[in-house]
Amino acid sequence: MGPIGQYSNFFKVGHSAFEFVLDFGQSYSEDQAEQYHTRIIISPFYARILVKLLRDSINKHEHNFGPIPYNNEIK
Repeated sequence: MGPIGQYSNFFKVGHSAFEFVLDFGQSYSEDQAEQYHTRIIISPFYARILVKLLRDSINKHEHNFGPIPYNNEIK
């Protein structure tokens, strides 16, 4: 059996000298609090690998489907 997927449209990242903490959750309206459902803790080494993998994947996606628009609400 493969992994179970979970939709996420809200993210929070924290770090220390030894690890990165990635929280994934959902946010649907401004008057509701975000609901986190998954926390991933990784070393800085693997965080860098993840960033490269995401960058490469976004570049391939944009090559195939066109630019991904930026949302003005992203801070």
